Parts: sequence; C-alpha cells; structure tokens
Amino acid sequence: MKRALISVSDKNGVVPFAEKLVELGVEIISTGGTKAAFEQAGIPVTGIEEVTKFPEMLDGRVKTLHPAIHGGLLARRDTAEHMEAIAAHDIKPIDLVVVNLYPFQETIQKPGVTLEEAIENIDIGGPSMLRSAAKNYAAVTVVVDTNDYDTILTELKEHDTTTFETRQRLAAKVFRHTAAYDALIAEYLTDITGETFPEKVTLTYNRKQALRYGENPHQDAAFYTEPRTTINSISTAKQLHGKELSYNNIRDADAALKIASEFTEPVAVAVKHMNPCGVGVGENIEEAYLKAYEADETSIFGGIVALNKEVDVKTAEHMSHIFLEIIIAPSFSEEAFAILAKKKNIRLLTVPFAGLVVGFEKTSVNGGLLIQASDSLVEDTASYEVVTEKQPSETEMKALLAQWKIVKHVKSNAIVVGTDKQTLGIGAGQMNRIGSALIALEQAGEKATGAVLASDAFFPMDDTVEAAAKAGITAIIQPGGSIKDKDSIAMANKYGISMVITHVRHFKH
Repeated sequence: MKRALISVSDKNGVVPFAEKLVELGVEIISTGGTKAAFEQAGIPVTGIEEVTKFPEMLDGRVKTLHPAIHGGLLARRDTAEHMEAIAAHDIKPIDLVVVNLYPFQETIQKPGVTLEEAIENIDIGGPSMLRSAAKNYAAVTVVVDTNDYDTILTELKEHDTTTFETRQRLAAKVFRHTAAYDALIAEYLTDITGETFPEKVTLTYNRKQALRYGENPHQDAAFYTEPRTTINSISTAKQLHGKELSYNNIRDADAALKIASEFTEPVAVAVKHMNPCGVGVGENIEEAYLKAYEADETSIFGGIVALNKEVDVKTAEHMSHIFLEIIIAPSFSEEAFAILAKKKNIRLLTVPFAGLVVGFEKTSVNGGLLIQASDSLVEDTASYEVVTEKQPSETEMKALLAQWKIVKHVKSNAIVVGTDKQTLGIGAGQMNRIGSALIALEQAGEKATGAVLASDAFFPMDDTVEAAAKAGITAIIQPGGSIKDKDSIAMANKYGISMVITHVRHFKH
C-alpha cells in the first residue's frame, strides 16, 4: 500500500490513523478541512489539486471528480492495458480510500433547516470515490467507518497490505452505506414533492441492536430503526434500567405506546402479545394504573405497561407487587425509580409521549411489502349517528368514545367492553365477531351490566347485539355498513339499548 486518499466529514480518530499510515510509508492525499487538520498536526499531505492539476471549483462541488483520481481507483492492477493507460496519462494508483460523507441526515434533522441547506449537504464526490474504490476492491481498500481504522492498521503492520476478505467486506459495507445515503435523500425529496406512493420505494434502516432471538429461540433477529426517527416511538425510547429488550418486548411496547398515545388524560395500558389486556383512565396516573390492573389482574402478569404521565412513588409501589416485563413512561420520579429498580431485570423506559404518530406502516409479505397510512385518523364525532330509539347518556357517550379509541388497537375481529374509566373485557382476533364478543362479555362478567361495547367493524348478524344486551350492555358503538344493519338496529331497539354508528372502520390484522 503506497497511496491513500483521505477526505472525511467525521474527523474522529482520523489524525492518529493518518499518522500511523505515514509511519508505514503511505503517502496521504487529502482535501479541504481534512487536509487542514493534517497540516495542523504536522502530517505530510498532498493536496488534491496537486494530483489533478486542476483547482477546486464551484464552492467545492468539483474537486475529486477527475480522471487523475478515478483512474487511480478503477484501474485493474492485473490488467496490463489498464496499467499502461494510467501510466500514459501520468496517473498513479490509489490503494486506500477513507471517506465519509457530508452529514445529510444530521442536516435535515435540524429544526428549521431550509431546502437549500439540505441540497448543499448532498455529497457527490464522496459517494463517487467510494463506489469506484469499492468496485475495484480486488486491489483497493475502502473505509467508510471509523471503527475499521484499527483493522486496517493491524493488517498493514502484519502483511504490508490488507487481506482480500477484509477488502471485500469493506466494499460491501460501502455499497450499503451509499445506498442508505441515497435512499435517505430520495425519501426527503419525495416527501417535499408530496408523492405518497412513488413508483419505487427504497428504504433504509440502521441496526440499533442484535437480539438474542426473534419470536422464538430458533429464529435469529435484530432491531433496526429509521434514520429519521419518530420521537414518540420505541425506536427512540431511552432505557434507564433492566435487561436488553427482546424481539417480543419491542413489538409489545410499540403496541402499548400506540394505545397510550390516544389519550391526553392520565392513562395506563397493559399489553400482552400485542393486544391490550387492560386500559385504565383516571384523574391521576395511580388511579389510571389501578383501573388497568383491575381490568384483568391475571393477564397483566408478565405484561408491558405504558403510562402517559410521570410514574410517581405510589404508582411504583403498586407496580412493584407484580411481575412486569417493561414499564414505559415520560419519566419516573426519583423515588419511583428507586422502588422499581430494585427488580434487576425489569426494563424501565422513557418516551416523551408526543401524541399520535402520523406516518406510514410497512408490513412484509413473502416477496413484497405493503405500505399504508397509519390509522391515526382524527375523527369528527359530530358525524357519528345515533340510529336507535334510545339516545346514549352523557356518561355512556364518554364510555363509547373511550372504548372506540381502544378497539382500533385490538386485533380483528375486535370487541371491547368497558366504561369511561377502564376496559372490562376484550375479545381479539377471532374468526367471527360473535366469538370475540362472547370472550369479551365473559371476561367482563357481572361488570358488563351498565357498560358499553365497541366493535372495530360492522355486525354481519344481529347475534352480537343480542348477546351484548343479555349481558347488560346499555350502549354500542360500531362503524355500520352491513347489509343487515337494520337487523342489528332492530335488536338494539328490542332490548332498549342505544347504538352509535361512526361510519369509520378500524380493522387491525
């Protein structure tokens, strides 16, 4: 290895790395700020314009896009014609490229960033050099990650070159890096143009952590997050205590966060297997938690609890009496944290609950991807229609609206029984609607008397309404739209219960 081209935005560790290269007899070529940093450190460095015999121009937009650079990167060392061609034009091979790119991601995440600022942080020369070097990895070593500096130095000291396996691995990393960089730019500009479903979608994610396993121990897994992170999400949650999150923990926590984000009043949401098992609303977070706990004292054991207000000492004391996998909240008081942290393995996470996440959901299928807008519709309750002779009371209407927020997060077919303060019974994921209703009503038991029922989709038959009425339900909320709506309405009138039709469906498969 004789010549290295180094031009980096992230200068962390680059000066000592270059010093070691020089000690090993490597000539350094550099540009702009990186060159200035080397000169300040007393490292011998050749400016890019000395190699290209052409000055930087267009405010630095053009400096490395030159045959003297790309010829030195792309020439195949095992092809005589290539080597003769670059020699004829006085182009010397470049053996090592160390480049990281303009900080486009960091730029677009700045508050108030302008389009002009974003555009100026789209790197052109950097990706071009990286791709040229990576294409010719048979001879050229290319580094885009500061974590690889030590590997390069170790191999140079031992072999005076890098191994083919290392060059190949680093080339693959480069193409991942440039692909991700371009994908982020494409996403940003697509958002600006307002295209919702463009002809091509290129997604990029960053690995946050390797997981011990997936849904089951025989399934390998890892957790990746979007570069443009959503504040109110499990991907940006701060873990204060406990074991690493598992695959199932992450999915359950995501489900709990989405439900808790529906409410502005104090709420506690307990989740098991991505379905709520208890939701409680209160005047304060302690009351909300106790309502959620009382909703299903059996299922909450080993569950995930999300609370949208700070966890205080009284609430922490209640939660410490049972086994919980995760507790998520905006914050924990010092005393509450001390109580809960006595349990070694419990995961304590903070998320700044910023309301419903409005965006797009992605679901993989074999050979493809489904993308849809998130179910974050802000509904107009004025458009709801009371279709029965009996009108819901003010208390019943509050209960209907509360349970309507919850049922949208339950796997279809979904039925939720509850009051304005808590869920009493939840039927999830059954193949027919009456099956879900019977599960929810059985769980509610005697408490169903005077409670309300919410259904995520219309009633295909009137059997669910009859079962609800016989269990003591006094009001029902559902989307309507069945060809047999009149039968369900008639059944509600027969038993003297009120029915509200929303004209909005909330399937969750």
